[in-house]
Amino acid sequence: MEQRLDYLKLAPEATRALYALEKYLAGCGLEPSLRELVKLRASQINGCAFCIDMHTKDARAAGETEQRIYALNAWRETPFFTDRERAALAWAEAVTHIGNGVHDHLYEEARLQFSEKELVDLTWAVASINAWNRIAISFRSVPGSYDPKHAHVQI
Repeated sequence: MEQRLDYLKLAPEATRALYALEKYLAGCGLEPSLRELVKLRASQINGCAFCIDMHTKDARAAGETEQRIYALNAWRETPFFTDRERAALAWAEAVTHIGNGVHDHLYEEARLQFSEKELVDLTWAVASINAWNRIAISFRSVPGSYDPKHAHVQI
């Protein structure tokens, strides 16, 4: 697999705008582990190998367990996730599969776990990773080279 083009170089302003959103999200108050789980789950749904590789590494670097990472695509079938994480994952799946709608019951479940501001921030996190997934898949970003120790911005 070879990258089609270097979108970072060709559209630096747009890339900087997404980085700015990531910087906001890093300081918004949502738990880093929750943000990584959501990013990883959306990337699994979208089939983005580059982002799956990246966010698996970032999740591990943030202290996430192998067991939870491996079980993430079957999170409903495990006891490994908190109610807050379950609400976030359900919300992330619905927002990622936006064509199916985001149903009232999911909103009510999410509101039991998140303040209004947190839910807006969570939705921005999901929107952001979906944007990154679409860029990485479209231009074939090659997985495997990402190292969280050398990352300037968590994507």
